[in-house]
Amino acid sequence: MSDPQQVLSRLADVIDRRYRERPDGSYTTLLFNSGLANMVGKFAEEAAELVEAAAAVPQRGERVRHEAADLLFHLLVVLRACQVSLDDVWAELARREGQSGLAERKSRDRS
Repeated sequence: MSDPQQVLSRLADVIDRRYRERPDGSYTTLLFNSGLANMVGKFAEEAAELVEAAAAVPQRGERVRHEAADLLFHLLVVLRACQVSLDDVWAELARREGQSGLAERKSRDRS
């Protein structure tokens, strides 16, 4: 099994290539060409599907995995459209590491 961070990084690289090259027949190209509002809407739809899957019983595990993968894909698409790299997100997570979630939120509220 591959390192999950590497899998996500490779997927981000593919999405970046699709963003730059816009190949015909690519779902990712279709998303980028549809505009940011549509991409964000699709992300929200996938988030709702994950919530629904997590609340479902029985067999929630397989469906949650599937919906979580869809959500991660659409998150990477939105990040790329907003010019935010996966490395930017890793850096932000590293900055927050070891800090209380409440303290981190308070620091954002002041800025």
